[in-house]
Amino acid sequence: QVQLVESGGGLVQAGDSLRISCVASGRTVSTLTMAWFRQAPGKEREFVAGIKWNGAVIDYADSVKGRFTISRDNAQNTVYLQMNSLKPEDTAVYYCAADRGKRLRVAREPDWYDYWGLGTQVTVSS
Repeated sequence: QVQLVESGGGLVQAGDSLRISCVASGRTVSTLTMAWFRQAPGKEREFVAGIKWNGAVIDYADSVKGRFTISRDNAQNTVYLQMNSLKPEDTAVYYCAADRGKRLRVAREPDWYDYWGLGTQVTVSS
């Protein structure tokens, strides 16, 4: 069993930056593919960014490319999402997810992920 706990969300102004974190416990996070998803009210959960266990493969949704950066610190069992140039449309609950699968690429589909955090709210005002 893997437990994921997100933190760092909050209310910011458009153009601001924010870094959210996800701490994993229960097993070594270094063996897992980690990803961030987000879900706005009334919308489906969407992929934001993902990173393989060794950091060699990273993927971003088109909507956040050039603005967001995903990284991980396996020694601290933590994955981060640095969000820059935030826009009101980035407002959502951001979820951390972990995938046990031995895949060559980061999966963008939520169904592939085995563990989920409860989410952290990010609100961007204009």
